Order: sequence, then structure tokens, then C-alpha cells
Amino acid sequence: MLRFFPLQETVTPMQCPFCRKDNDRVVDSRAGENGRVTRRRRECLECKRRYTSYERVEETPLRVKKKDGTRVGFDRAKLRAGIEKACEKRPVSADEILRIVDAIEAEIIEKYEREVPSNFIGERVMEELRGLDDVAYVRFASVYRAFKDVNEFRHVLDEFMKGGRGAADRVSP
Repeated sequence: MLRFFPLQETVTPMQCPFCRKDNDRVVDSRAGENGRVTRRRRECLECKRRYTSYERVEETPLRVKKKDGTRVGFDRAKLRAGIEKACEKRPVSADEILRIVDAIEAEIIEKYEREVPSNFIGERVMEELRGLDDVAYVRFASVYRAFKDVNEFRHVLDEFMKGGRGAADRVSP
């Protein structure tokens, strides 16, 4: 999770690495690393030497609360891998998969500050896959819903074929 704090464009005292005084001025500021870092060129007003400082966005790690109550760090690569597995050998491009991952990650960041329930992620993936590829949707649903027998699977497939989502929503995750 990223927290954005406004950058101050005024002189911000920082300790000079040469004379250890905290009396400086910003000579130049530039964005770096796709806007995630601000590079500032500073001049110490005591010893007149110049040095560079970097400001980075403070990152607060986002946690995923699993069904059993445990918490793990949000892992974008794991989300992508799950979607890729469901889309394996299907006519789904890597760009479409990345679009889904980006959309879900953006929604998580927008809605949740520190902790996201795992069922939110699973349901969002199912929504995206349902509109993208039927087979990928069914593959993901079979793993995500953890069907206990073929009848649960068949029931969801029947509802899916009718175009409704009722059974998929009734099966407990």
C-alpha cells in the first residue's frame, strides 16, 4: 500500500553530510523512478558544498486476511500466477491478464488501507474471468470454491450455462 504525502517545495533543513549542519537550500528537484522518488540537489549554506538527497514514498505493506484468519502479505505475482494458471492454453493474452491484475490491485489499493479479505480478491478474479473466458472462469471457480464433489461442480456449471450466477454465489467459499 502506498501513502502519498505532499512534497514540500520550500527549503527543508537536512543535515549536511560534510559539516553536519542543518542549514541548506534546495538547488534542484527532479522526479525519478517513474515518479516514485524525488531527487533533490542541495547546497549547504555553512560549508557551501553540494550533495544529493532522495525522497521516497512511504510504503505500508498491504496484508491479505485469509479464510482461516491468518494474514499474509499481498503478492501481485501470486495473483497473476493464479489467473495465468486458469487461463493456461486458452486464447487469453498476457496483456489481458496484466489488465486484470492491474484492475484488481488498483481496486484493492482504493478500497483497503492495510488489510484486504482474501474472498474479495477471489470474487474479483471470478468476475473478471467470467467476462473474459468461460473455461478460465470455471477452472478458477473450481479451485477457489473448493468443490467437495462433482455434484457441486455440476450445479455451478448448470447455473453458468443458464447465464445465472445464483449457484456460484450460494456455494460457500
